[in-house]
Amino acid sequence: MQRLYDFLRRHPTWVDGFWALVLFGMSIVSGVFSEEATGTQLPAVVVPVTLLLCLVVALRRRMPERMLVLGAVVGVAQLVLDVATLPADFALLVIVYTVAADGPRWASRFALVGGLCAAPLAQLRWPQENASPLANLALAILQTVPFALAWVLGDSIRTRRAYFAQLEERAARLEREREAQSKVAVAAERARIARELHDVVAHNVSVMVVQADGAAYVLDAAPDQAKKALETISSTGRQALAEMRRLLGVLRTGEHQESGEYVPQPDVEQIEDLVEQCRGSGLPVDFKIEGTPRPLPSGVELTAYRIVQEALTNTRKHGGPNAGASVRLVYFDDGLGLLVEDDGKGAPHELYEEGGEDGRGHGLIGMRERVGMVGGTLDAGPRPGGGFRISALLPLKPAH
Repeated sequence: MQRLYDFLRRHPTWVDGFWALVLFGMSIVSGVFSEEATGTQLPAVVVPVTLLLCLVVALRRRMPERMLVLGAVVGVAQLVLDVATLPADFALLVIVYTVAADGPRWASRFALVGGLCAAPLAQLRWPQENASPLANLALAILQTVPFALAWVLGDSIRTRRAYFAQLEERAARLEREREAQSKVAVAAERARIARELHDVVAHNVSVMVVQADGAAYVLDAAPDQAKKALETISSTGRQALAEMRRLLGVLRTGEHQESGEYVPQPDVEQIEDLVEQCRGSGLPVDFKIEGTPRPLPSGVELTAYRIVQEALTNTRKHGGPNAGASVRLVYFDDGLGLLVEDDGKGAPHELYEEGGEDGRGHGLIGMRERVGMVGGTLDAGPRPGGGFRISALLPLKPAH
């Protein structure tokens, strides 16, 4: 049955042609063998009229406007030639429905007007004998109802199709918007990962370079210090590899790491470990916490950690051999304050804005992007008398 249904849907003209043949057969039998079927009782007139009306049914979906005009012409010819109503006149109901459902607006209106006029004109042309004018009027109105219902049904089908087409178009548009938003989200995530990679590589590699230089300097004079420096290089390298493995793993699409080796994102509690690492690499850092520490949103904690990491990395790279730094964390009721200062010789402010020596846009620009993502504010610039200061305020709730 499903195959038959699919076949009929693919060949609608064949279906219409079948019903046209049935209608033609019924009309011929009624017109030839019934003396009351026509006013003229001439098969030579009935047969062409019937044939044309059946043609309207057969081709109604192929050329609805032309079949509507043909049906109207045949109907007028029936009135003129005195060919009374036939079973084939059912084709007029069919074409009214078809044009109302699929035809252009002018054809739909023409079909409505023609259908409403057909029954009254037929009743005037062939009134019921021995019936009062009021009875003929009531009969004309009754015969008009099928044409009106056919048009209303076709127009409702048109409206429903238009509604479903609108829903499909809206769904397609939403799908396109969703894909565009997904692409934007992917781009933003990749940009975030690029900043993360910059912070990880810049900080840890600078620590490793400083320790390697120190180890080479004291290798012969103080082997124990050289060994300690090499151990620091090893641990720093492992930490950098772990963080890079986590960040690069995010870039994998459709893959999941079953071993669970991704390390968690850094938070505020790890800032103290970061400070100790910097102290071990030879950079004096004064670290203080003010206020009552408490859990913060993960985005705020990661931003705070990366700002301190970037600031200390810049101090180590540009502060000079005798530079020192201080880090202050201040817990407010509605946010977290950061203050990172150094007393080194510093580097030109433009160099920081350009992203450091690599000039790839990950210096203060990256800090401002991070702070902006959590709705905070950042103030950075040279200190009076030398050095550099970075001050940030990170709210607990992003600004809207």
